[in-house]
Amino acid sequence: MSRSKPVMIVAGVALAATLLGVVSYATTKPSSPSGSSVAEVSADPSAGVYPELEAYARRDPNDKLALGRVDAPVVLIEYADFQCGYCGKFARDTEPELVRKYVDTGTLRIEWRNFPIFGEDSEAAARASWAAGQQGRFWQFHRAAYAPGAKEKGFGEERLAALAREAGVADLARFRRDAGSAAAREAVSRDQEQGYALGATSTPSFLVNGRPIAGAQPTATFTEAVEAAARAAKAAGSKAAGPGAGGPDAARAPGADGQDPAQAPGAGRGGESAGSARDPR
Repeated sequence: MSRSKPVMIVAGVALAATLLGVVSYATTKPSSPSGSSVAEVSADPSAGVYPELEAYARRDPNDKLALGRVDAPVVLIEYADFQCGYCGKFARDTEPELVRKYVDTGTLRIEWRNFPIFGEDSEAAARASWAAGQQGRFWQFHRAAYAPGAKEKGFGEERLAALAREAGVADLARFRRDAGSAAAREAVSRDQEQGYALGATSTPSFLVNGRPIAGAQPTATFTEAVEAAARAAKAAGSKAAGPGAGGPDAARAPGADGQDPAQAPGAGRGGESAGSARDPR
């Protein structure tokens, strides 16, 4: 039994990787003549859940790039690039709603994974976001970098320093050192390798308690996925505890690990791959 379990986990990851890869492609392929895209169907929250992939949630209390309670019943992992227009749409539109409804009530934890796929500027922005996080300002940097029109200004060294100032990073000299450090490169590489191992080929890509979702889908797709995962977690907790016991409490007091959940409003859906010509703004 102990020998078969790793095989089952590898098989589950491989199957999910195939699914996430297909959905990632579907988000960037042209729509059908009827106007409905494959992505809209593939990203339905009733799609497969892979329990083995829940282990990808780090639940590290020292994770500077995470938002929400460590013990939240649902974890959404986002693989994204700061040059991705669809990632910006998700950050400005859907994410604030998820924070308000689920992170602030203790139901959801969001864990960011840097997944730069658009070249050197994306890599530099990813390292800079990590560096901002070392001073507790990742989410403020995230908001500044995804503000309307921000990516059009590029992510050169001075521009990244300006974003850090806007984000309230206190020690800019340390920020520059951290952004250029081996530790920053290793952290970004670790996130990137995890995304590729899961089969992600475009941004943004997500896991919600082991459920792959690709693209900045409508907010309803994410709320349904989070609520379904919360119900499943509660049922599993009740079953494990026995009759009359409660599962995870979805109405806990706000807890965001000291991070700032505020985001700017926006709208949209979709996904981008490194070769995609689609560029929503």
